[in-house]
Amino acid sequence: MSLKTVKAVFMASAVYDIVLGLIFGLFYKPVYNTFQTTLPNHAGYIQLIAMYLLIFGIGFWFVAKNPAAHLGIIRLGIMMKLAFIVVVMGHLFFGSVPNFYVPFAVIDAAFLVLFVMAESFVRRIAQPA
Repeated sequence: MSLKTVKAVFMASAVYDIVLGLIFGLFYKPVYNTFQTTLPNHAGYIQLIAMYLLIFGIGFWFVAKNPAAHLGIIRLGIMMKLAFIVVVMGHLFFGSVPNFYVPFAVIDAAFLVLFVMAESFVRRIAQPA
């Protein structure tokens, strides 16, 4: 992995997470209705998670600008992507989950692999000689 690739991965994730955060934060009702999914009993459950997603997207934008200065955000991103995958796949295998979440978990799995590779690369280049 190169520094250019790390920056591209985090810029792609920044755009992806910011857009999803905005869509789910502002337009959750049409999304849930389109996929015939029951809304939770309070909009805040969706909107809070959407805002966290937006905030992570902004963090990934910081990483894209200067990966070595934001190694901690890379590590938090790894944990965030892993958490979403575990929750979605856990509910898929041991219960139920709205089907429209599964493709997002698959995309996050790809980002997870790239984030782990990026963390390893950035950690190596950030170490003082």
